[in-house]
Amino acid sequence: MEEIEGSSPERSLQEQIKELEIAEKKKEQKRLFIHIGLFIATFICTTLAGAEWSRNKFLLFSEGYTWADFVAGMEFSIPFLTILTFHEFGHYLTAKYYKIKVTLPYYLPLWLGFLGSPSIGTMGAFINIKGKIKTRQQYFDIGIAGPLAGFVVALFVLWYGFTHLPPQEDIFQIHPEYAQYGLDYPNHVYSDSTASIGLGNTILFDFFKEHVTTQPELLPHPNEIIHYPWILAGYLALFFTALNLLPIGQLDGGHIVYGLLGLKNSRLVSAGLYIVFIFYAGLGIVTPFMDWTATTTFFMMPVPNLFAIPVYIYFLKWVMQSLTDNDMNRWMVAVGIFTAQFVVSFIFPTVEGYSGWLLYGIILGRFIGIYHPPVAQDEPLDFNRKVLGWIALIIFVICWSPNPFTT
Repeated sequence: MEEIEGSSPERSLQEQIKELEIAEKKKEQKRLFIHIGLFIATFICTTLAGAEWSRNKFLLFSEGYTWADFVAGMEFSIPFLTILTFHEFGHYLTAKYYKIKVTLPYYLPLWLGFLGSPSIGTMGAFINIKGKIKTRQQYFDIGIAGPLAGFVVALFVLWYGFTHLPPQEDIFQIHPEYAQYGLDYPNHVYSDSTASIGLGNTILFDFFKEHVTTQPELLPHPNEIIHYPWILAGYLALFFTALNLLPIGQLDGGHIVYGLLGLKNSRLVSAGLYIVFIFYAGLGIVTPFMDWTATTTFFMMPVPNLFAIPVYIYFLKWVMQSLTDNDMNRWMVAVGIFTAQFVVSFIFPTVEGYSGWLLYGIILGRFIGIYHPPVAQDEPLDFNRKVLGWIALIIFVICWSPNPFTT
């Protein structure tokens, strides 16, 4: 018996598959528009931010803001987004190489200029790996590809920034009030009440300042180097490279340490480094020499110093969420960290950590997690990958700054 055309089950199934394929293509197109839209928004935001740093011009608050001011901001946005893009596509292309389903980068715009506050115009970017990573090697390769790719571009950006310094007089375009003092302005305009942001010291950044600069006499005062867009972009690249290479959890550095050391040893390293990280970040917040009748602002909340110790210990216990499932162990770790900080502050009263790291500690301890997940095929890396992994950890060391931004 002949089948009636159009009623064939096979034909119906083919039509359904075709409809699903068309629907999936439409979804891919929508996602592509989202990726493009976020990139354009991030480019605009970082360009506006670049103008704020390099020209002290705010779109909504500066009189005479011109197209030229916006274009000048591209001296920051283009090198910075280039580094960020190489980083993310390092991850993306490596995942594609292993045929793991992955999204294009999502760029995250964040411009604070509408509040009159300078920013860098973005919270970074990320890719979403939808497929399953099956081996330690895959985790290692995907994790290390991003920071290495971005780092190479950052080296070029820093080289260009330090070998193409403008005349020192250019600072008067940003701070016209300095002009009356000439190049002797540092001896007149800075005081204990002066609000300024400086870039911290890293081994690599200091190397560029001391050995790569072709005309060291053109280097600005440390308080003003943040206004040089190429140098700022390069420094931020080192900062974010170090953050990503921190050997904890599912950060890129966590993938690398997991690849090098395996599950058990990488868990010990991650837990130990996280405790040290929180210890340093909170060092000096609560000390034996506090005015116990005063009030301290802790995460934008006023806390009477009399209650500072229990509040701070509870905070330490709270950020240890992913360290252990045992609540009592969290309390013990929190009390141990506080006690060590208190003793160090008593012996060395002037020693302080960098409280800005506490926010990153919250992200790691409460959201990302400090331990790396296991994989189905947990086989050791080959020799070449091990060498590359240790090189990446050296890059972490030379990019890391204990105090990345000074005031």
